[in-house]
Order: sequence, then structure tokens, then C-alpha cells
Amino acid sequence: MSEEEEFEEKKGFDLREGEESFALLVGVYKRGEDRRRCEEHLEELKALADTFGVTTAAKIPSPVRKINAATFLLEGKLGEIERIIGEKKVNLVIFDEEISPAQQRNLEKRLKVAVMDRAELILEIFAQRAQTKEARLQIDLARTKYEFPRLKRLWSHFSRQRASGGYLKGEGEKQIEIDRRLLKRKIERLQEELREVRRYRQTQSASRRRSGVPTFALIGYTNAGKSTLLNSLTEAEVLVEDKLFATLDPTTRKFILPNNQEVLLTDTVGFIRKLPHTLVAAFRSTLEAALHDDVLLHIIDVSHPAAEEHAATTCQLLQDLNASQESILTVLNKVDLCKDRRMIDRLRILYPKTVAISSLRKTGFEELAQMMMKELSERRQRIKVKIPQSEYALVAIIRREGHIFYEEYEENDVVVCAEVPIPLLHRFDEYRIEDVQ
Repeated sequence: MSEEEEFEEKKGFDLREGEESFALLVGVYKRGEDRRRCEEHLEELKALADTFGVTTAAKIPSPVRKINAATFLLEGKLGEIERIIGEKKVNLVIFDEEISPAQQRNLEKRLKVAVMDRAELILEIFAQRAQTKEARLQIDLARTKYEFPRLKRLWSHFSRQRASGGYLKGEGEKQIEIDRRLLKRKIERLQEELREVRRYRQTQSASRRRSGVPTFALIGYTNAGKSTLLNSLTEAEVLVEDKLFATLDPTTRKFILPNNQEVLLTDTVGFIRKLPHTLVAAFRSTLEAALHDDVLLHIIDVSHPAAEEHAATTCQLLQDLNASQESILTVLNKVDLCKDRRMIDRLRILYPKTVAISSLRKTGFEELAQMMMKELSERRQRIKVKIPQSEYALVAIIRREGHIFYEEYEENDVVVCAEVPIPLLHRFDEYRIEDVQ
């Protein structure tokens, strides 16, 4: 086995098969800030841990005046954590905040258990659940970039192994340079593989855009109900679980609107607050592809107490990716479970073009379809054309990708009055009789 192959087999944090892991979750808030919000964030961290397959033994919302550069938390709080670790048999501590490589190493030496932060936990979940080649490459690249300053693989495959008894004494620092070289080589290889996969996908996307079939991308906070909506509308049979990041790989299905117009619906990976920067960068191409679709359907779970924060997180990520606010329709999902009806009113005020639905009970779908048709109509132009019957394929294109108001047959021609997507107008230039307002 070569040096690189041996390095590839060595992973960072890993759940031992057959051994249950118990985690202590730690969140912080500054004095005067909302402790309740910190507790909500810890509850979300617990959901992430559940998705990862780790049992939460305890949660600690901790007020802090300042962050300790060496251990993140001050001595008193570390003592409390040590006590809980002993009482609850904890073998993993997860911080809701991002901690530096040095803080992580110092905490593991002090606490004698594995330590990870929210960013690493999300990366590990994505690594577990990615299915397509592109998703796996993106995750592998994100994890490798995350590991680079930490050199986790050094800790596990060399002599500083993470164990319940702490670190074992090890050999010299020269191995760090070897690992850095191997990580750089791996990053370069992954980036080249991703470029190849993206070129292929971009060719497919360009072909789809040329066809003129409108696309609606379902975006939103993780577990907002995007996959359930796709299943309810198209019978796509996408995996639906009450877990964060139940599905990671995009799924596209056809959907016929009430006016018989064919559109495509694409389910995308869910957003989440404090998404690791390496992961945002790795998935940028996938997210940007969604942003280039005709319309974004922003799905919000209005039954969640933090619905407004979730919506704001999604909008901030979209803003970072330069998404046009004009191309977003807001879909308030799970209204049947919403106990605070004022939440719906507030979100309607905050976001224009809003419709309330229940994906599970399939209510509000008529209003959603009407809003989708209205949005598309604003991206189209009405024309009247006379097409020779020998070119009847053009009529079929209008029927499939536009909306026909009427058609008449005249000897060898077909006269059609229709609404046509603007990108397809050039195909009918020579057959136009008039534009119709």
C-alpha cells in the first residue's frame, strides 16, 4: 500500500461500530443576550447529533464574558464539563460554535475525550449521506480543507491517537509536513475531478435551458419540508425523514401546471445556520445552478418557533450567492401544525409573493400553482403566429413549453395565439403575424 493510500484510510473522528457514543453539547451566549435562543440552538445541535447517530447525554448553555484563546471556555466552566463527563460517561463533546484547531487540541488534552465543533459535525453528516459522485467529491474536498489546519488524520494514524485515556506520546513534527503534502495533493486531485463533473453537469444545464422548460428550485432551511412537497406534487418518492439533511443530492421531476404547462421541480440541499465555509464553497456550484433556474421556491416551516431566524438564514445565504430577490416565491409550509398564527402574518409582511400550504395534507396547492403560473406569465410574451403544417413540431413546442389560447387550421397553415417563454421567441420570428398584448 502506497503512502497516499495508507493516508486515505485514516479518518478523523469515527464512531466505533457497535459502540454507542454519548455527547455533551455546549453552547455559549454573552451576558445580556437571549439564553432562550442559545437553548434553541442547542436543540438544533441535538437534532444534528441524532442525525449523525450520537446520543445526547446533556446540554450546557453557558454565559461567557470573553472567549479563552487557548481553551475557548474559562476554568470554571471546564471543571463543570469534566464533572458531567464523569457522571454521564460522555465520550464526545460538541461545541455549537466554531473552535480553532489549537483550542480543539487543548480541550481534548484537558477533557480526555474527543472534541468537535458544529462545523465538523455537519461535514461528517454530509459525508454519511452524500450519494452522487459530485456530492461525494464536494464533501471530501470540504472535509479535507477543514482538516488541513487541524491535521486530524495525523492524530489518528500517527501516535497521538484520540482515546478515552487521552493522547499517547508521539514522534517528531516531521510527520506533519508529510501529512500537509498529502493533503495538498488530495485537494488538487479532488478539485480536478470536480471540474470534470461540473463541466458535464453544466452541459446538461445548458441543454435544459435551451429547451425552454421552466424550472422551479425548492430551497430553504433543512427539514422545512422541501422533499415532502416534491413528493406530494410529483410522486417523486424522495427519501423523507424527520432528520436534518435527510437528503443531500438534488432531485428533479416534471410537474404539470393546471394550464397543462410542463415545468421542472428541483429539490436542493437544505440550508442551516453557521454552515461551514468550506462546505458553502464546495457546494457553491450546485447552489448557483439552482439560482440560475427560472424561479426559487423558498420553503419555510412556519410551525417551527425559529421560523423567522431560519428564513433569514436562507435569505442571507442567497444574498451571499447574489440571488435575485425578484425571482423568489415564499411558501409557508406546515400551516396545519402552526400554533402561533401571528408567525404567518409576520412572514407575509416580511416576504412578498407568499402562499401558505401544507405539503403533508396537500392543502394550498391550488394557490401555489396559481402563483407559479402568474410568475411564469410575467416571463413570457403573447404572440400570434402562422406556422406551416410541415413545421408542426413548432406547435408542439408551444404546447409543451408555453400556453396556447387558441389555434386554427387554414389550408396548409396553423394559426396559433399563445404565450411563449422569452428565450424561445426567436424560433418564431419568421412566422409571426402580430404580438398580442
